[in-house]
This record gives sequence, structure tokens and C-alpha cells, in this order.
Amino acid sequence: METGMEIDQAWFRQVLGHFPTGVVIVTAMSGDKPAGLSVGSFLSVSLDPQLVAVLPAKTSTSWPKIAAASSFCINVLHASHQDLSRKFAVSGGDKFAGGRFEPSRRYGLPLLPDALAVVGCAVHARHDGGDHDIYLGQVYSCRVRDGAPMLHFDSRFWALADGAAA
Repeated sequence: METGMEIDQAWFRQVLGHFPTGVVIVTAMSGDKPAGLSVGSFLSVSLDPQLVAVLPAKTSTSWPKIAAASSFCINVLHASHQDLSRKFAVSGGDKFAGGRFEPSRRYGLPLLPDALAVVGCAVHARHDGGDHDIYLGQVYSCRVRDGAPMLHFDSRFWALADGAAA
């Protein structure tokens, strides 16, 4: 392994793009208005305590609204949610137009009823992650349903076919 060499950011992004990730929409309430964005950097952290992490870019204009809340919701996207993911990936506009989200029973967080999984979290900790922040959420509720997940790989969306496990 070579050290001390600078790696071009575009090349690094291309290399990391060859690791498939799921796609989630993170939502919260910002005052009396919903806030949300698409994120591909979501992962489980711990079973005891039950923690997950989401890593938004520091340049995000939507994340500060979510970060100011004491809780947030992770909506794991189904393969059919590509257009919705793109809508939540851009700045501005009413991302919640169209009424696909409903308030959660606890805290009234916007949740996507047909998401593959929904994870409700209380903010546990924030850490610096270079050009991203690392937010840990303590899980207080979750649910799941069957379906094919949306994946992001090589800068494109992909669907994992139902029953395609090896």
C-alpha cells in the first residue's frame, strides 16, 4: 500500500461509488413544518444500545432543519421510490407536496407509509466526519415490510429483485 500520495477527489468518489448502498429519506419536524433529504450514508452502529448513524454532507441546506430537532425518522426506500429519492436530493421546493408522508404516532415525524422500513430515532450524538457530519440516533421505534430495496451503485439507482438472494 502506498502512503503519502494525494488521491484525486473525483477518482475517490468513483471508487467508492462501486460499493452499493441503500437509500433512505431522513425526516424531522422543523417547528411546524416537515424537513427531509435523501441520504445514502446510513448504517447500523450498535445493538446495545440500539444505535444507527446517518452521515449528511455539511453543505446540505436541509440537514440543519433536521439537526435542530430532537428526533428524526429514517425511511428505507423501496425500488419504486426513485422519483421520490431524486425529489428529496435537491435543495428547495416543497419536497412533501403530494401527500405521501403521514405523521408518526410518536412525535408526529413525517414517515413514508410504504417504506421498506421506518426507524424512529432520538438524537444521541454528533461527531465531525470531514465534509460530512456523523449523527447517531438512539432507536425508539421501528417497523418493516416486504419488498425490493432501492440501491445506489455506480451513480445510478438499481432494484434488487425480490427473491434474488444468493
